[in-house]
Amino acid sequence: MLEPEEKNKIKDILENDGVIAYVTDTVWGLGCLPESEKAVKRIYEIKHRDPKKPLILMSFDIYPLIKYVDNIPKSAQILIKKYFPGALTLVMNKSSETPDYITSGLPTVGIRVPDDEVFADICKSIDTQVLATTSANLSSQPAALTYEQAVEYIGDSVDYVVKDHGLKAQGRASTVAGVFNDGIKIFRQGDVVINDDLVK
Repeated sequence: MLEPEEKNKIKDILENDGVIAYVTDTVWGLGCLPESEKAVKRIYEIKHRDPKKPLILMSFDIYPLIKYVDNIPKSAQILIKKYFPGALTLVMNKSSETPDYITSGLPTVGIRVPDDEVFADICKSIDTQVLATTSANLSSQPAALTYEQAVEYIGDSVDYVVKDHGLKAQGRASTVAGVFNDGIKIFRQGDVVINDDLVK
């Protein structure tokens, strides 16, 4: 999907504490490398985001994300198999690999695998294959749904807005579900509806 020249540009930007914007299957995202505290702080500044609100971690596959969680309960494994890639964010206990500056000091971290080829190519262009991410907009605005909106909302504040190459955000938020040993808690109902019978 992305040309080698563009992949190299994205890799160089991200590895130098850069922040980029990109299309996903739900809304446009804003992201950086998880290990770059400087870039994470920039995201909060760009969005005017409440520092108490954590970012989430996303990749093109579940495997690069595993090291950031303490363990994956059986119910989460079932949800991952059924809904990844897709519009589901799972919140689980984080591991020591997840920096506090990403989770706002919380003991949990959200992970997601978007169903989007452009985003997948972005992840494959970097060594960690993971981005710390949030929606591409100011905190007081709706999330960007097109390349043009992303440029309008935050284009002057980021290092690069990746072209969507014809892929469109659907505009429906991901469902955010906390998965712990004592059960599942829905923090935000989005596009994915979790059937209780599925995870019992």
